[in-house]
Amino acid sequence: MTSSTEAQNSDRSARVADEAAGAPPEPRLPEGEGPGSRLWGSGMPRWLPRAMVLALVLVGLFQLADWAFHQLIDLFVMLLVAFFLSLALEPAVDRMAARGVRRGVGTFLVFVAVGIAVIGFLAALGTLLVDQVAKIAGDLPHLVDNLMNWVNQTFHQDLSLGELQKKLLKDSGAIENYAQQAADNVWGVSSTVIGGLFQAFTVGLFTFYFTAEGPRVRRTVCSLLPPAKQGEVLRAWEIALAKTGGYLYSRALLAVVSAAGHWVMFALLDLPYSAALAVWVGVMSQFVPTIGTYLAGALPVLVALTVQPVDALWVLVFVVVYQQVENYLLHPRITAKTVDVHPAVAFGAVIAGAALLGAVGALIAIPAAATLQGFVGTYVRRYEVATDPRIDRGEQRRARRELRREAARRLRRMVGGDGK
Repeated sequence: MTSSTEAQNSDRSARVADEAAGAPPEPRLPEGEGPGSRLWGSGMPRWLPRAMVLALVLVGLFQLADWAFHQLIDLFVMLLVAFFLSLALEPAVDRMAARGVRRGVGTFLVFVAVGIAVIGFLAALGTLLVDQVAKIAGDLPHLVDNLMNWVNQTFHQDLSLGELQKKLLKDSGAIENYAQQAADNVWGVSSTVIGGLFQAFTVGLFTFYFTAEGPRVRRTVCSLLPPAKQGEVLRAWEIALAKTGGYLYSRALLAVVSAAGHWVMFALLDLPYSAALAVWVGVMSQFVPTIGTYLAGALPVLVALTVQPVDALWVLVFVVVYQQVENYLLHPRITAKTVDVHPAVAFGAVIAGAALLGAVGALIAIPAAATLQGFVGTYVRRYEVATDPRIDRGEQRRARRELRREAARRLRRMVGGDGK
């Protein structure tokens, strides 16, 4: 008791001394509350539990949105493809609607025309492939004999058809295993085909809706925006419509010209199915990005090899020469009135589209790049660049050369006039 009383008296005297010296008094804590009690227990900030609950809710909503996006990514891709297809088909429907045809009927007629063209292309190509496969199967024994004779003469071997048959019969177990695996994969292939048909039907349905109801779709989108923004949205939509439709129509015209030129060449060489091969070259070279030209020329060369090896050489030469004529003569003149995409931009767009969406992204990459190029040309302000040799180091040299040529021409005219 004595020690505690002395401690209290010392504390009291210390506080009195501090007050006399002018020091501010120390705040008194409520009874039962120590210095660290405000961090724990009843002194916890009231906003902390709410913040923790809100953070958990936001994390849960993010996880739900991420799951839903990954589940619906296929639907978003199909909507994107349908939108670009509708941009390509809508100009034709608009022309028919301007002549009094209802948009639904006009869209149906455009779909029928496109469907007939696609079915005709696939039928011609299928007939060509079936005929060539049948021909190769019929000539297979003769080809095997020629191959074995070439191997025996080149590598000094003594192979025979009987030994080859024994080898195949000996490995019949492995062949049966491969056949069994192929039979087991039939269901997987069937489901893939059915899924592809369903996706094609879905894309076609949305494309029909976007094309037939184009004005209503634009009106619905604009109704969600303030009046000041509606004009900009409609302008952007018009740019996308013009650029995408122009690009695809220019490609279609180039495909027709390419098919006609190759058909004449194939007919002169008397190749089988020359019309089907010409259509194959025209479609593949124009509508398959980057590698379409090589795929287009490979099939006619292979078919010509089955007829005459010299014909294959002529086909290869013609394909290469026509490609140069198209790149430097036809393509600039046709695309000048629609849209022109630089080859480097097209190649980069295809790579980016394939990285993002696979084959679908590669197919729609160039129309998307053309639309983006139209946006940049419309909305981005450009400034005049002053003449500077650091921009084009050969410009001044070319200008001086032209001045010297012009001076030489004037001098020749003056001398010729004096001579008369």
